[in-house]
This record gives sequence, structure tokens and C-alpha cells, in this order.
Amino acid sequence: MKEKVLKKREGFEGQQLIVVPRKISADFLTRDPITRQLYITDIGYYPKARFHYVKRPAGVSQHIIIYCIEGKGWVEIDKKRTDIGPSQFVIIPANTPHKYMSDEHEPWTIYWTHFKGEISAYVVELILQRTKNNCLHLTYNETRIRLFEDICINLQKGYGGDNLRYVNMTFNHFLSSLLYEEKFNHAGEEQRQDVIGRTISMMQEKLDRVITLQEFAGYAELSVSHFSAVFREKTGYSPIEYFNHLKIQKSCQHLLFSKATVKEIALRLGVEDQYYFSRMFSKLMGMSPSEYRNRNTTV
Repeated sequence: MKEKVLKKREGFEGQQLIVVPRKISADFLTRDPITRQLYITDIGYYPKARFHYVKRPAGVSQHIIIYCIEGKGWVEIDKKRTDIGPSQFVIIPANTPHKYMSDEHEPWTIYWTHFKGEISAYVVELILQRTKNNCLHLTYNETRIRLFEDICINLQKGYGGDNLRYVNMTFNHFLSSLLYEEKFNHAGEEQRQDVIGRTISMMQEKLDRVITLQEFAGYAELSVSHFSAVFREKTGYSPIEYFNHLKIQKSCQHLLFSKATVKEIALRLGVEDQYYFSRMFSKLMGMSPSEYRNRNTTV
């Protein structure tokens, strides 16, 4: 006779489970200009959750994220089953039929959350574009775990307005770590920059010069056409446009924090024709350099 497998939704040693009262959601989260965009309704941590099993034939009204850091299990979404292992997360859109279960012999340890909000469906769609069968592999990052734990710790401190804003703004950061993992993993680390990053650093160091597109491409060791295409893909601008934006950004500092004339500032940025500089400034900032200085100078 086949042994019956025990299944349970919760009740695991060391677990954390926080459910935001629905009245708090209705009275504050859905009304506050910040939190109504994206907010947590439930969040938890289940360590070594043996026999963990959930089945929702009609889904739930919130989006769900399950982030596995240890062990394994499976998730079935719209009758498509995917195995989940360490350093993988799965996202389940709202109102989507699903079920999931931890492995009996190597039970998963998971962080999970339910969330809603005006932009939540859009964020979920962005994440889904990067996944396969709603699942994506992540590089383990202790900072990401600390973000999640910070959310849990602060949610347990109560439901004051400032606390709820802080928690849900932190959750935005957590979601960005899933969506833009490469940027998140590189944050604060001195790692070798890619060719476009190195070129931008060079631009920032040489704002006082006139540099041609050919020189930029030569620095990057790419053909002009390839460099231009890669640069635009990374930044949304051509190299020369981007360089000019950096010059204007620097000129704003000169205008606000020095008494240099517009002509002197233009020369400091490698532009000999102050009228050309003024036209470029006006095009990007929507006002002349003099007007910018007058509007932003405090007495």
C-alpha cells in the first residue's frame, strides 16, 4: 500500500509569516500616493518546509513571488510544471491557477511574498519577459536577503505611515534586484567595467576637450558603426549626444557654484563658441544658461 504524503500550507519550525491587515490596505496602502503603486499584502520565510503544499485552482488576487535559496520543489502554473531549486525564483501572476510543493526529501527554504498595486501587473510583465516558464535563476546575493529580512523586521514594528512607505519602497528595491540582477550584483563593487562603462568614465574625465566619434570608437577598440550601435543600445543616445549631456550637466554645477561667465564655462568644457554652447544648453535644459543661474541661485 502506497504511503500517503503529508501536505500542509504552513507551520514550519523557524518560519516567519506576516499578513498585512486588509483594513490597513484599504485605509492606507491603496490611498497613499507612494504605496498604492506597489505594496505587500503578505510576506514570509519558510525554512526547510517539508510537505509544504499549496493549491489554488482560481489563483489569488495578488501576484506571488517564491524565492528558493536551498532545497527544491516544483511549481505548476496553468498546468505547466517547473522544478525549482536553489537560487531560483518563480513569479505567479494574479488570478492565475497554480499549485506548488516542496520536495519531500530535500525540502525547500523559501522567501515568498504576495503583492498588489497600480503598477504591479506592469512590473510582473517586465519580470516575465526575462523568465522561462515563470522561473529565473539568480546568483545568490546576501544583500538581497537582507532587503527581504529588513522588510519583515520593519513590518513587525507596526503600520504607521512612514513605516509602511519605507517597507514598500524597500520592496521596490528588492524587485529591482530580481529584474536587473546584473546591475544589483555590481552595485558598490569595484569590478571591471564593460566597454561602454569605460568609455563613459573617459568622457567624464575629459569634459574640457573636443572628442570625435572616431576617437571614442578607437578608445573602445570597436569600429565606429559597431561602437555607435552598442552605445545607443546601452544608453539610448549616440556617443556625441551623451558626451554633450555630460558637458551640460557639468555646466549646471559651474553656473550654480561659481561666478564664471557663460563664455568662461563654455571654454572650460571645450566649447569655444559661447553662442553654440548657449543653444545646446537651452535645447537640453529648456532655458538659457543665464536664466538657469537666475532661477536656481538662492539669496
